[in-house]
Amino acid sequence: MKYLIGFLRYKWLLYELVLRDLKIKYRRSVLGYLWSLLNPLLMMLVISAVFSYIFRFQIENFPIYLLTGQVIFSFYSEATNNAMTSVLYGAGLLRKVYIPKYILPMSRVLSSFINLFFSLLAIVIVLIVTRTPITPAILLFPIPLFYTLLFSFGVGMILSVLAVFFRDVIHLYGVLITAWMYFTPIFYPVSILPDLPRTLMQFNPLYHLVECFRSVVLYGRAPSLETHLYCLGFGLASIFIGTIVFKKKQDRMMLYV
Repeated sequence: MKYLIGFLRYKWLLYELVLRDLKIKYRRSVLGYLWSLLNPLLMMLVISAVFSYIFRFQIENFPIYLLTGQVIFSFYSEATNNAMTSVLYGAGLLRKVYIPKYILPMSRVLSSFINLFFSLLAIVIVLIVTRTPITPAILLFPIPLFYTLLFSFGVGMILSVLAVFFRDVIHLYGVLITAWMYFTPIFYPVSILPDLPRTLMQFNPLYHLVECFRSVVLYGRAPSLETHLYCLGFGLASIFIGTIVFKKKQDRMMLYV
């Protein structure tokens, strides 16, 4: 209740921080927010040109398969990278006035979440162009997005704390994200993996989040109960751990920023 009251008291600040992030991202850009639509489309065209020949027999409707995975992973990558440096870059504000420090990573994740909705337009365009059947199951698309938001915010809080005390985390995370991308079936089918990597894939949160999103958009079916439990479990676990880590270290942050 204490944290809920505090959040409601500063919700106006969260709104202003999110708005600021959205303005800064595409400031002095001619196309502005259109880049949120063009980026996934252009990446899809490039990667499809390379991988569609390799996987043309294994993956039906490869452009949508690729784009659904790419959109989820790109949101997670952008949200967590922005949240990781949020406390460091917001140190000037923290020194001037008291605000709940978790507002900073939260604002970065939410601004990335808003950008995600522009990227969803790219999926709609490709669905129409490729004449992919659109089923009523697509109306469930907010569910996997919500799961991804939870997981991204939890991880973002953990990273924002680590980046304050260990600056090397900022560089190491870039390597981890690259490795994580290749371990997530974004542009390849899970069926080509040997037994051991396929078993380890069950412990990859982004695998379940991507599959949940693909279920409603590409395959036209509601995610299974197992998929829901995996996605919600990873999301709640990251929020729980992130909250504990952030609460334990937030008082010492100002000594290191």
